[in-house]
Amino acid sequence: MLHNIPSEYKSGAIRLLQFLVYAKRPLSLSEAIEVLATQIDQEPRGFDVDGRLCQKVDVLRYCPSLVIIAEVTNYAGTVEELHLAHFSVKEYLLKQAKFDLESASIVITRTCLTYLSDIGSNCRIIRSDFPMARYAAEYWTEYAVSAETSEDIVRTTVSFLRDETTFQRWCRLYQADRPWIDEPGPPRASRLYYACLGGLSWAARDLTTEGADVNAQGGYYGNALQAASSKGHLEVVQILLDKGAGVNAEGGQYGNALQAASFNGKLKIVQLLLDKGADVNAQGGYYGNALQAASFNGKLKIVQLLLDKGADVNAQGGLYGNALQAASHKGKLKIVQLLLDKGADVNAQGGEYDNALQAASFMGHLQIVQILLDKGADVNAQGGNFDNALQAASCRGHLEIVQILLDKGADVNAQGGYFGNALQAASSKGHLEIVQIFLDKGADVNTQGGEHGNALQAASCMGNLEVVQLLLDKGADINAQGGFYGNALRAASSEGNLEVVQLLNLNGAKMMSRKRSNSINVGERTKLPRL
Repeated sequence: MLHNIPSEYKSGAIRLLQFLVYAKRPLSLSEAIEVLATQIDQEPRGFDVDGRLCQKVDVLRYCPSLVIIAEVTNYAGTVEELHLAHFSVKEYLLKQAKFDLESASIVITRTCLTYLSDIGSNCRIIRSDFPMARYAAEYWTEYAVSAETSEDIVRTTVSFLRDETTFQRWCRLYQADRPWIDEPGPPRASRLYYACLGGLSWAARDLTTEGADVNAQGGYYGNALQAASSKGHLEVVQILLDKGAGVNAEGGQYGNALQAASFNGKLKIVQLLLDKGADVNAQGGYYGNALQAASFNGKLKIVQLLLDKGADVNAQGGLYGNALQAASHKGKLKIVQLLLDKGADVNAQGGEYDNALQAASFMGHLQIVQILLDKGADVNAQGGNFDNALQAASCRGHLEIVQILLDKGADVNAQGGYFGNALQAASSKGHLEIVQIFLDKGADVNTQGGEHGNALQAASCMGNLEVVQLLLDKGADINAQGGFYGNALRAASSEGNLEVVQLLNLNGAKMMSRKRSNSINVGERTKLPRL
């Protein structure tokens, strides 16, 4: 197949095919044209605007029978992409010289860095006029990791990072620790940080040899060690530690390198950090400590290792308060069992849900709820977003969990939390069967409290007609006052729930004026303004 490529196109064609074989995502036709217009085979290397093909279809002349132009519709609209003509083409190319990962990565890295170095400095113009800028900025480090066997690539990489213009341009186009930001702005960390984040071990070694501060603070991960630990770059972590990086340095998303590695399941790095003196109980970061981070993300082997190294199973802090609540929230059954076996307090307070039982109940993890109750969890423990496990389960409609909690003695009229009580939570969300169970269990149909004041207003606000009817049949006070809207009729009319409005009117509801709003004629319009 390659012998069909005209000799004058061969160098560019092979380079383009290397891109297609190892593409991180499909290349647009415009990006493919930029690849061909980037000169890397002779000095001076650079991007030639005049070298762009005049007609997009001309790209097919470079790789006859090997590529096709495909129209693809995505969230941004319809774009033209350049694809290999068939999966067999890729199979064929992978058997050819120059198409092994190392050789192709060297060429692709050189192309990306040449392109980024030669496309001007105004990022607004770059984004509009240079189609391959984002691809090159986003992926060059991934290719460079496989290309670092080339001394020339290492030199080129370090030179690119060291040069203020190219470094600034790259960071303003894309920052790997904030990939969700379209216009990330200037760099927020050192050159070494970004090299370590990308796993560029030889570049990191060269930069540290030149005197780069291994403990410099900045970036989403706080420092180079945490960045490398989070991404699993073991060799880079070792280099940084050998150069004096503080193993317990604080800051960043995860608070410290150990928590970063633990959350992301990087077992070898966790072991290395611990061997180098990392504090297994260090506090800080999103999850409070390494054990909670690993527990939340289901990293069983790391949880076991941390516990073996002395991690406090009941350490407090972080989003979920403790490791048991984190594992319970995520449904990590084996980790929940392990933590309990190691002495985790089943009724420990703190965190978003205040206790593990509420977290598991909200998320619908039936087996974990049962285990926690068997281990002595207080079924009526109060606190957290929903104040108790029964309200949490009711809000999400987890019928089996509701039944288990009631069987274990949950107070059906317990007050507190966003909805005030479990009946209001179930009524708001339209969980008819759960509402019926609560009423059968003695729930007070007119209990006051919560965002909506009472269950009838909650159901009316959300347009849950069957629940409204059931509550009325069970004696709900149709004109009860309280809550955001004042009464059920106002709630239904404000939200445009006309069937509920009609039902309430038939049952004698009265529109009562409120001091903070003008009176409203029911049914005056389909969707009345929120009062």
